[in-house]
Amino acid sequence: MAPVKKKKIKREIKILENLRGGTNIITLLDVVKDPISRTPALVFEYVNNTDFKQLYQTLTDYDIRYYLYELLKALDYCHSQGIMHRDVKPHNVMIDHEKRTLRLIDWGLAEFYHPRQEYNVRVASRYFKGPELLVDYQCYDYSLDMWSLGCMLASMIFRKEPFFHGHDNYDQLVRIAKVLGTEELFEYIDKYQIDLDPRFNDILGRHSKKRWERFVHSENQHLVSAESVDFLDKLLRYDHQERLTAKEAMQHPYFYPVVENEQRSKQDLTASAANSGTPGNLSAPLGTPLLNNSGAVSSPPATTQSAQS
Repeated sequence: MAPVKKKKIKREIKILENLRGGTNIITLLDVVKDPISRTPALVFEYVNNTDFKQLYQTLTDYDIRYYLYELLKALDYCHSQGIMHRDVKPHNVMIDHEKRTLRLIDWGLAEFYHPRQEYNVRVASRYFKGPELLVDYQCYDYSLDMWSLGCMLASMIFRKEPFFHGHDNYDQLVRIAKVLGTEELFEYIDKYQIDLDPRFNDILGRHSKKRWERFVHSENQHLVSAESVDFLDKLLRYDHQERLTAKEAMQHPYFYPVVENEQRSKQDLTASAANSGTPGNLSAPLGTPLLNNSGAVSSPPATTQSAQS
């Protein structure tokens, strides 16, 4: 086996061992070697996954909140252990919808984070690459995973998969700029003294920042609320330092219904058999409608914790 490949597999095994037992992290059960080629094979727990392209079309507002909260548990855990996943995308989020369980898989691009270290920008899949990767900014951190999560949220609530659909890495940044604005992009690259590739001169153009309500239509309006838009806006930021951390994201009002049900379930489990009621109703009305009856946009709720630098 090529030394580079061997080193990559060793790193993935080390990361998986460090994360063993973490909430919603796929469990590495064993590593076996082919007796002849000596190629290692990683053995994982089984997840009865439903393909996301089928599953996401059927998810309710509550389901989306629930599964993103479960994904945030995994990200919060790996970040707390000093590890960036660097390839968060639907293909790497296994969901057993019957059991309502989620596992974050494929740690092959994951890396240990060290402040001020420069990292390879050739990570993550195109549609989920943060702006920092697309402008060759190497001093990125855990917030890269939060951009990718934001792309997943946008595709789920707006029923647009993928949300930023670039044809190549250059076009990917153009697609982002058409939504977040070019003026804001230049403020970002100026702040971090980034030299933009000259190839962008001909393709970037000038675009104003778009309001998230522009992506709401009759097919997705039941999934969009003031809370979801406010949450999305705090994830899809050019400036990685402005994005919510995983821990902050879990405290956002978007997840209040999930947290309430989780607490209710725990109370039901600890209550005595005689006094315990049925688990809380999961189909209770959710969120604040994005549009009120007059067609005006409802103001988003204040978050409990602002993004920290």
